Amino acid sequence: MNPGETIQGTSIDAGYGGYNPELVFQISASQIGESIDTSLLKIGTVLRLGNGMECRVTEMNDEMWTLDANHILAGAAYDVDVKLEKVEDGPSNWDYVGEEVGDERYKVATFALGCFWGGELAYQRMPGVISTHVGYTQGQKENPTYEEVCTGTTGHTEAIRVIYDETAVSYKSLVQLALDRLGGDVYKLNQVGNDRGTQYRHGIYFHDDGQKKVAEELMKGYQREDREVFTELKQADVFFMAEEYHQQYLLKGGQSAKKGASETIRCYG
Repeated sequence: MNPGETIQGTSIDAGYGGYNPELVFQISASQIGESIDTSLLKIGTVLRLGNGMECRVTEMNDEMWTLDANHILAGAAYDVDVKLEKVEDGPSNWDYVGEEVGDERYKVATFALGCFWGGELAYQRMPGVISTHVGYTQGQKENPTYEEVCTGTTGHTEAIRVIYDETAVSYKSLVQLALDRLGGDVYKLNQVGNDRGTQYRHGIYFHDDGQKKVAEELMKGYQREDREVFTELKQADVFFMAEEYHQQYLLKGGQSAKKGASETIRCYG
């Protein structure tokens, strides 16, 4: 496809993820007990479960309820005509360099925030982020598999590579999102949430001195006399792409990747 050409009637994902039948389930009236006043419920009522999942009531009778945890627009798509206006060069430093790369509009950032599924979706939702990939970095073995990384013997950590438009979002905002997601886990060694092991260690991996300075400044806010910060701040290293089934895993599972979406990210799909 060349600039100026148009593709007519193409279908574009609306950004709410695919519809996942596994997120539809039934519960019996006996399971509900007296914890909920069922007289207040109707088809379409949104419930929040104990694990934080939100779901809609889609069917109900005296014996059984059907609940759907898919986004109400999951599977939605737009039929549009697409015209290619122009083609721009992407970032030249995709992997790891220690030099700043001029005034390029598109830049690369790399973060490790524990299990890479949730962190990737958070960045997918961020305006100004162009693309994301999950993979493995800061290790010794070339082209490791997920199973090898999980043993903790390859030295890698699960990571997210972000391509962003510097005119639309700052590197500072990307780092702040990473630190916000980690929260108190910045003080935990090789742990984020319930995920433990060297493959879940957290880090900010800078691609140039400018990124390093921004990250250093933000991380100063987490320094405490009585607590050590374990979030790594290192130069970016080789990034090995994870298997295809890991890429945009939560979007495929039915969670929204729409820019600015605020629904709770469920890391289990």
